[in-house]
Amino acid sequence: MTLIHTTIWLFMLLLGGTAVAALVWAFTTGQLRDFQSGATSIFDEDEPVGVMTDAFPDNAAALEPDQSIPDNLRNDGIKE
Repeated sequence: MTLIHTTIWLFMLLLGGTAVAALVWAFTTGQLRDFQSGATSIFDEDEPVGVMTDAFPDNAAALEPDQSIPDNLRNDGIKE
């Protein structure tokens, strides 16, 4: 039973040490500096931020802005 407990504790220490090492690496290399530019880096002129451009072929209405969402909660850039 002692071998099992020792193995579990060693595994937990290894896993925790790996998590701490990954966090230190992320801080030292600047991975956590600017979340906004990373979040918007996938968008371009063909698919702007906040505008849905994907829809099923027979569902053109899905590309229209949802009118049931209040204006203060919308994120598509359309001002009505």
